[in-house]
Amino acid sequence: MLLIFSAAINAKDQLPIEVKQQLLQGQFKQAVQQLEILVAKNNIIFGPINSRRFGMSLGIDLSPALKQCNFDCLYCELAPALTMDKQVNTITIDEIIKELKLHLNENIDVITLTANGEPTLYPQMSELIDAIDKVKGKTETLILTNSATLIDENVYKALLKLDQVKLSLDAISPDIFRKIDRPHESIKVEDIVNRVIAFSKEYKGKLFIEILFVHELNDTKEEIQKLNDVLLDVNALRVDIGTIDRPPAYPVVGVSYKELHTIAMAFDSALPIHIASRIHAEPNNAYYSDEEILNTLDKRPLTREDTKLLFDEDTQKSLERLVKNGEISVKSVSNLEFLVPSENLKRKRNK
Repeated sequence: MLLIFSAAINAKDQLPIEVKQQLLQGQFKQAVQQLEILVAKNNIIFGPINSRRFGMSLGIDLSPALKQCNFDCLYCELAPALTMDKQVNTITIDEIIKELKLHLNENIDVITLTANGEPTLYPQMSELIDAIDKVKGKTETLILTNSATLIDENVYKALLKLDQVKLSLDAISPDIFRKIDRPHESIKVEDIVNRVIAFSKEYKGKLFIEILFVHELNDTKEEIQKLNDVLLDVNALRVDIGTIDRPPAYPVVGVSYKELHTIAMAFDSALPIHIASRIHAEPNNAYYSDEEILNTLDKRPLTREDTKLLFDEDTQKSLERLVKNGEISVKSVSNLEFLVPSENLKRKRNK
């Protein structure tokens, strides 16, 4: 703050009018806050980042100056903050598009709308998506949202225009939802669930669901079953399950990779479950027979990263042999490759 204030004094002839007035009136705190916002606006665009799930991603931060969110999640890497149901500080569409044009190139797979907080609180979401569509070319648009604002018809309709949407859904039980996501008082999980289901049936793009598991909160058999029952009614391309892999805002811990795998196996086999967390994952290194490998993949397709964490060295060799022999095939789903039993093998086993 002192550095910003010193810079303001040294560059007083170049300051915005409102900041000059605040300084002249002795409103130093307000002046510094305004300057911090102006500095932050230079950080609208970040990346590109090579996302394993979404490809080469160029991010747009719709709240670069401060955290603005309708949740205050226990696991959030941002500092705790009061929840809000609308943005109090916004950036203009012109500012966003100007920065986007400077950074966009043909190597970008997705333009990702995100925020220090919840991106769908941005008040001109529909107009922003239209503006991005005019300059994005073949690059797809993606938003990472906590799903709560789907209850707003304007947001709901705006998100239908995106190429990809990732919706978070951490819990179904109201008490667990409130404990984990700490939502704004106006938000009810029952409303979110209904809108997620409705959106999934109307949306024509690539829809992803993400669940983040927190130890001793939403990792119970009862809550997993409730999530399972809801997800069976959601038309999602993929369901990513993960856990805490960054320092959280509050003193909570995640679940282990082994526990995530157990959770994944608890979901109905019809659901496209994918274990998304990789950071800090510890290998299980268990031995599986050929039959156990095939049964596991039949119940839940795995990526090669999954198999490295789950199988020991001998099982890895057996896996490669099964791939080479054509008993296991590779299936691509939105930038990820999954190992699954081959169709020929399935037919043989079903006879």
